[in-house]
Amino acid sequence: MATPILAVEDLSLSFGSHKAVSHISFTIAEGETLGLVGGSGSGKSATSLAILRLLPPSASLTGQIRFGETNLLALSEAAMRRHRGREIAMIFQEPMTALNPVMPVGAQIAEAVRAHDRGISRAAIKVKVIEAMRQVGLPDVGRRIKDYPHQFSGGQRQRILIAMAIVNRPRLLIADEPTTALDVTVQAQILDLLRALRHQHQLSMLFISHDLAVVSQIADRVAVMQHGSIVEQATVSDLFRDPQHPYTRRLLSAAPTMATDRTVPLAASLS
Repeated sequence: MATPILAVEDLSLSFGSHKAVSHISFTIAEGETLGLVGGSGSGKSATSLAILRLLPPSASLTGQIRFGETNLLALSEAAMRRHRGREIAMIFQEPMTALNPVMPVGAQIAEAVRAHDRGISRAAIKVKVIEAMRQVGLPDVGRRIKDYPHQFSGGQRQRILIAMAIVNRPRLLIADEPTTALDVTVQAQILDLLRALRHQHQLSMLFISHDLAVVSQIADRVAVMQHGSIVEQATVSDLFRDPQHPYTRRLLSAAPTMATDRTVPLAASLS
């Protein structure tokens, strides 16, 4: 059996006396998308930050996070920086806070290139930036490379973050609620873009969301988190056809459909 690109093994994460993640394990194969689903505070984002080693000093981690044959938790910070942003990249949740409002977007994407190739020329950087912006479907790239984040729509800002994430051709992409702040039309466009980039670059992906309906459109498998633990893992088809855990069933019943009886309350609190 091929070695998975990512293997999280018995991972626990605490902040002081508060346990955020408790003994979770999952794998992501080459070219696969795993959806990590759960309510607010379930430990989804903490897990993603643990993978990238972006946690504060107060965090305590046990277990293993293996990227290929490398245990990321055993790396020095300098060695981890060589993986972060080049081999493993992340799309953050809110583009207006993730982007620097006083720096042109092209310069921000260029920083991601320069961080991993100090010897690259300015001309070569510009080629990479323009190519990444075009790949994510931004219009009039030659002119807009000098524009600032506030000059773009919400969907375009999310595309800029995606361009920043893919510009170094990572093997694993972590997408933390990348469609949450977008309306449904733009949300569909971003999902289409991520699917296309996945196939174009043979990307593996960890797609984090509270929305099972969104995850069903992009993931191959789903891991459901509750209170810091993974309570169920299954393929998308199996999970939607025959959910095994009560919490998974509650998540599914909390999502309205065109057939939902509006006189009956949706599932109660998902905490």
